[in-house]
Amino acid sequence: MSLPIARYCNALVRWLVRWQNWLVGFALLAALLVGCRLWPHRPLNAWLPSSTAVYDARGRLLRLTLASDDRYRLWVPLKDISPALVDGVLLHEDRWYRWHPGVNPYGLLRGAWVTYVSHGNRQGGSTVSMQLARLLWRLNTRTPLGKARQVVRAVQLELFYSKSEILEAYLNYAPYGRNVEGVGAASVAYFDKPASALSLPEALTLAVIPQDPTRRLQGGADAPDVIGTRLTASRNRLFARWKAHHPEDGTLQPLFALPLRLRPLSQLPFEAPHAVDQVLSQRRIVPPQAQDSRVVTTLDLDLQHVLERQVSRYIERNDGRGIRNAAAVLIDTRDMGIKALIGSADYANAAIQGQVNGTLAKRSPGSTLKPFIYGLGFDQGVLHPQTVLRDVPTAFGPYTPENFDGHFLGPVTATEALVRSRNIPAVWVASQLQQPTFYQFLRDAGISRMASEKHYGLALVLGGGEVTMQELGGLYAMLANRGEFRTLRLLASEQQGGSTRLLSDEASFMVMDMLRQNPRPDETTGAQPDRLPVYWKTGTSWGFRDAWTAGSFGPYVLVVWVGNFDGSSNPAFVGVEAAAPLFFQMVDALRAAQPQMAEPIRHMPAHLRRVEICLASGDLPNQWCPQRGMTWFIPGKSPIRVSQVHRPVLIDDATGQPACPPYAGKRTHVEVYEFWPSELQRVFVQAGMPRRTPPRNDACGNGSIDGEPPAITSPLKGSIYAMRLKSAGEDRIAFNANADASVREMYWFVNDAYVGRTAPGEPLFWQPPNAGNYEVRVVDDRGRSDDRPLGVTLVE
Repeated sequence: MSLPIARYCNALVRWLVRWQNWLVGFALLAALLVGCRLWPHRPLNAWLPSSTAVYDARGRLLRLTLASDDRYRLWVPLKDISPALVDGVLLHEDRWYRWHPGVNPYGLLRGAWVTYVSHGNRQGGSTVSMQLARLLWRLNTRTPLGKARQVVRAVQLELFYSKSEILEAYLNYAPYGRNVEGVGAASVAYFDKPASALSLPEALTLAVIPQDPTRRLQGGADAPDVIGTRLTASRNRLFARWKAHHPEDGTLQPLFALPLRLRPLSQLPFEAPHAVDQVLSQRRIVPPQAQDSRVVTTLDLDLQHVLERQVSRYIERNDGRGIRNAAAVLIDTRDMGIKALIGSADYANAAIQGQVNGTLAKRSPGSTLKPFIYGLGFDQGVLHPQTVLRDVPTAFGPYTPENFDGHFLGPVTATEALVRSRNIPAVWVASQLQQPTFYQFLRDAGISRMASEKHYGLALVLGGGEVTMQELGGLYAMLANRGEFRTLRLLASEQQGGSTRLLSDEASFMVMDMLRQNPRPDETTGAQPDRLPVYWKTGTSWGFRDAWTAGSFGPYVLVVWVGNFDGSSNPAFVGVEAAAPLFFQMVDALRAAQPQMAEPIRHMPAHLRRVEICLASGDLPNQWCPQRGMTWFIPGKSPIRVSQVHRPVLIDDATGQPACPPYAGKRTHVEVYEFWPSELQRVFVQAGMPRRTPPRNDACGNGSIDGEPPAITSPLKGSIYAMRLKSAGEDRIAFNANADASVREMYWFVNDAYVGRTAPGEPLFWQPPNAGNYEVRVVDDRGRSDDRPLGVTLVE
C-alpha cells in the first residue's frame, strides 16, 4: 500500500472513532424515521368517511350525498386539486410548510405572545400539520395542554406520513362552513365544478374560508347571495400577497372586481333520484376501500329532463282517469347504457309510494313478450311472418286461453297476430317450441327470480310470469341488436360485457319488421310514414293492473309502464290506451330534442330471402291461388309446403254437381273453391262471413283424397282423465276433431271398436266402461285418420 493511501485510511479511522457516537445516533434516528414510515398505518384518506358525488355521462352533478357522519366530504387526490388553491392555502396559512417538522416554533411563540401577553385577537400559530392533527383527533386547542397535545400529534403525523400526504389530507378535511369539509366537497357544493377546474378568484376564496368559515360565509353558503364582505376582503388581501409571488397574475385584477356567488347548500342538485339510488345501493356491496368518491353514470341529464316533463304532463292530464303513476327507462342500444330512468311519477309523493323504483319492480308484462315467441318460432322453423295461424277457440291441454277482446278472428297471418296482439296464435307458436322453450329463452336472457317451468306452463306467453322494466328493456335491445343480448349499464366505469346470441340475425330482423308495421295509436293511415320508424308493442296484465308499451326507435329502446305500485286495478290500465300515448309523446319529445337522430345502419341478413306465397294460407302458392304476396324466408329453417286452401272441382254442366269419373263424353268446367278446416268455417259463420261450401257428389265415392287429415282436439293430448268412483258409469268424455272442408262425416273408434259418428266439429260423448288405457281414433269419410292415447283413472 502506498504511503498517501495509508495516511488517508488512518485519518478516516481516527475520524470515525472520534464521531462514532454521533454517527450511531444519526443512524438510529434515520432508522427510526424509516421505521415509522414503513410501519403499517392507516392511510389518511381512511380516517374519515367520504361522501359520494354522482354525475351524468357529461360530468353534470346529479347528487352529492352526505357521508356517514352527516358531512359533505369528498376525497380528492392532491394532483387533482387546482395548483392555485394549493399555493393559496400555503401562502395564507403556512408559508414554511415544506421546511418545518410539523411545528413552527416562531409561529407558536408569536401566537402565545399575542394571545396571553398582549391580549390581542386569539392566535394559534398552528401549521398545516397541527391543523390536520386537530381535525383528526378532535382536539381542544384553546388551552396550553390542548396545544401541547396538538404539537405531539403533528410531529406524529410528520413521522408517519409524507408532506404531500399531510397536505392532501388537510385540503380534504378542512372546514368550509356548515357541514361542508374539504376542497372537493366545497368546490362542488359552492361552485358546481371539480377542485381541478377552479378559477383563481374561486381558488383564493376557498383558500381563506377554513380559518373562520362561520363568519366568512355569512350571506354566502346559505343564501343565493354574493359572497359576504368579510370573505371578499380576506380573499382580496390574499390576492395582494399572491401578486407578490406571482406577478404574472396581476392582469387578473379585474376578475376580483366581479361579483362571486356561492351556491346555497339548499340548492344542491337532486336529479334522477331513482337511478342515483340504484347506483348507491350497488355501491353498498363494494368494500369501502375499493370505492371512488366520484361516480359517473351513463345517464344523460338532458334526456332525463325530457322524459320527466312528459311524465308530469301526462299524469296531470290523465288524473281524472285514475292514472297517477308511471315509470320509464331509456336505453342506448349502442353501448347498453341507461340514458334516462324514471322510477315513479313523483319521488316525493308518498301517496303513490314515489320512492319505489318501478323499473326494478317485478310486474306481469302482458303481451310485451310476444315478439320473442315469434322470433323463436322463426329460428325453429315453426313459421314465417306470413304463415296463416288460427285465431279460434283452442285448448292447449288444460289451458284454454282467450283473447283480450273475447273475440276470434279466424285465419290471421303471424304478422297480423302480433300487431293485433292475438293470444291464441302466440300460445300455439309457444306450444311448438322445442329447444329452447320460451321459459329457457327467458332464463338465458337473465330474467331473475323465476319459478319452475311447470309452474307457468303456456301462461308464461301471456304474462303469467313477471319481469322488471329493465329486464324487458334488455330484451328489446337484444332485438334491436340483431339477436345479441348484452347486459345493461348504469355506471360509465362498467365494461361492456360479451354478448350472448339468443336469436338469429334473420329471426330478429323479421320480428323487427313485424313490429314496424304496428301503426301508431294516433295514426289513421295504418302505417308509419316517418323516416324514423318505431318498432313497438303494448301489453296489459291480467285484471288491468299494468299497462305497458316497449319498443325501439333510432338508437334507443324505451319502456313505459302505467299502473299502481300496490297492484290495484283500473280499467284505464290498457297498454294501447294508457301506456302507448305516453310512449309516443316521449318518442316525439326525444326526437325534437335530438333532431339529428337517425336509424342505425343495419345490414340485411345474409341468409334471408323473399319468396312468393299464397296470401290465403301463407304457404307456397299452387296454380289455383288467386292472390299472392311476398314474405321473408330463412332457407333451411322456414316451413315449406304447397297451399291446399284453393282446389279445383270439376263440375258437370248438365247436373251442376261435381262430375264423377270417367269424364269422357261429359261436358264439364272447373270451379275453384276454398277448402277451410271445420274450426275456421265455424268462425267465419260466427263472424257473419260464411264461406261457400265446396260441393260434393256422394255418388262418386271417395273421389280425390286431397286435403288435410282430421286432427283430434279432444281428448286432450297427454292428459289423464279421472272418473269419480261414486259416479262411475255416468262420467262421459267428449271426442272432437277438426276436419277438411271436403269432409261430411267422421267415424270414431276406441281400441278399434266403433263407437259413433259425427259431423266435423260436433262432439261425441263416450262413457268409459272402467279405468285403463285406451286408443282413440277418428276416420273421415275420405279415409284419412288421426289417433291418440287416452288414460282413465278412478278417484274417490
